[in-house]
Amino acid sequence: MLTLNLLTALLAPGVLSAALLPRQSDDLSAFVKSESAIALQAILNNIGADGSAVSGASAGIVVASPSKSDPDYFYTWTRDAALTLKVLIDDFISGDDSLESTIQDYITAQAKLQTVSNPSGELSDGSGLAEPKFMVDQTAFTGEWGRPQRDGPALRATAMIAYGNHLISSEKEDVAKANIWPIVQNDLSYVAQYWNQTGFDLWEEVEGSSFFTIAAQHRALVEGSAFAKALGETCDGCDSQAPQVLCFLQSFWNGEAVVSNIADNGRTGLDANSVLASLQLFDPKATCDDATFQPCSARALSNHKVYVDSFREIYGVNSGKEAGSAVAVGRYAEDTYMDGNPWYLTTLAAAEQLYDAVYQWKQQKSLSITELSLPFFQDLDSSAAVGDYDSDSDTYTSLTAAVTKYADGFVSVVQEYTPSDGALAEQFTRDNGDPASASDLTWSYAAFVTAAERRAGTVPAGWGASGANKVPDTCEGSSAEGTYAEPSIGSW
Repeated sequence: MLTLNLLTALLAPGVLSAALLPRQSDDLSAFVKSESAIALQAILNNIGADGSAVSGASAGIVVASPSKSDPDYFYTWTRDAALTLKVLIDDFISGDDSLESTIQDYITAQAKLQTVSNPSGELSDGSGLAEPKFMVDQTAFTGEWGRPQRDGPALRATAMIAYGNHLISSEKEDVAKANIWPIVQNDLSYVAQYWNQTGFDLWEEVEGSSFFTIAAQHRALVEGSAFAKALGETCDGCDSQAPQVLCFLQSFWNGEAVVSNIADNGRTGLDANSVLASLQLFDPKATCDDATFQPCSARALSNHKVYVDSFREIYGVNSGKEAGSAVAVGRYAEDTYMDGNPWYLTTLAAAEQLYDAVYQWKQQKSLSITELSLPFFQDLDSSAAVGDYDSDSDTYTSLTAAVTKYADGFVSVVQEYTPSDGALAEQFTRDNGDPASASDLTWSYAAFVTAAERRAGTVPAGWGASGANKVPDTCEGSSAEGTYAEPSIGSW
C-alpha cells in the first residue's frame, strides 16, 4: 500500500508516466524523481509484517531481498537493516510522518533480536550482538557464515540515536530513555569492548580489520556519548575509546588511497568499503577533514579517483570511458562473486560522495586543492591547480559544477541499466548491464534514496565530527568492559 507522501509524489505532474512507462533516458532529473518514489516504496515492500514482497516476515524486520534462491537473501541483516532504517528515520525527521510506525516496529524488533542466542554468542557478554543475520521470524540463523561482523551494533546505534534525538527535541525524552537508550547502550558497550578485535568485513568475505567497520564504530561512539549526556546517562566507554578508534582509522591510509581491509587476502585494498565509509562519516557541519575522511577531504577525493579508476578497464560496460567520466563500479576489482559485476549501490555511492563534497564546499564557501587531491580535480579540469578558492571565484564555480556533473554521471550509469519498471537488483552484468543476483535489493533502493536526496541538497543531521577529529599521538589497542541488559519496549 502506498504511503500518502509516495502517492502524492507519483501523482505529481510528469511523475506518473515516468514511474509506470518507459523512461526518457535523456532526462536525469525526471528519472531521479520517479525512481526515488519507486525506491522508497520498494523499501517498505521489503519490511514486515505488511511489506508486500516479504510475506512471513515479522513486524519491523527489514528483509535484504525477496530472493529465496540463487541467491537466497531472504534474511534480515543487522547492517543492511540499520542502514535502511537510517534512511527512513532521516526522511521521517524531514517531514514524512507516515514512516514513524515502521521506525517504531523496527526498534521493537531489534530489542528482541538483541536477546536471541545465536552462533556468535549471547547478550550476557555482548558477543551475540555481532551476529550478522537472522531468520525473518526473528529466530537465529545457525548455518555456516562469516561471523562475527562488528559493524552491525555501531550502525544500529547510529540509526536509533537519530530517532532518539528527534524524540528529545520533541520533548519526549522519557520515551527515548525508556525505549531507545537500553538498546543503544548495549550496542555502544559492544563497540567500546570489541572494536579492536578482528571480524568479517561488510562483504562477509574477509576476516581482519575493516575500514568501514572502524569508521562506523568511531561515529557511533562519538554520537553515543552526546546522546547519553542528553538523556542524563553516561557512556564512559564512548569517551575513552572513540579517540583510539579514530587513531586506528588512520592506519588504513597508504598515502594515496584507503586499504579497505587489513588482512592477508591478496587484494590491492581498493574497495567500495572506503567510499561507503566516507558516506557514513559524512557530517554536513564538518570541514574537509582528512582525519575523519570527510567526503570533500583530500584523502577521500584521492581515494575516490583511485577506486573508480580501478574499474575502468575491467567492465565491458565501461568501454571507452576515460578518466574523469563516470563509470560503473563494483565492490573491488578482484571480485568473483556472481562473476564480479558492478553493483547499483556502489555506483550510487560514488555519486553520493561527490554530492556530499559539493554540499560541504558550499557550506564553507570555499574549495581547496592540495597536491593529494590535484589528480582528482585535473581529471575534470586539466587547468586545475593547487590553491584555495573562495565561492566568488570563477575557479570555485567551474569546479563545483564539474564535480556535480561528474556525480550526475554515476547516476546516469544507474539510469542506463535500470529496467523501465524501476526495479533495482543487487548487481548488473559487467558486459551488457542486465540486472543480476538478488532482485529488489533493499540496500540498492536505500542507496538510491540517499544519493537523490544529497543531489537535491537534503542532508541528515551532523554527528559531531568536527569536535572529535583530534588523532592521539599514540594509538593504543585498548577496550572498555561492557555491561549488557535485556531491553524492553514500553509505550510509544
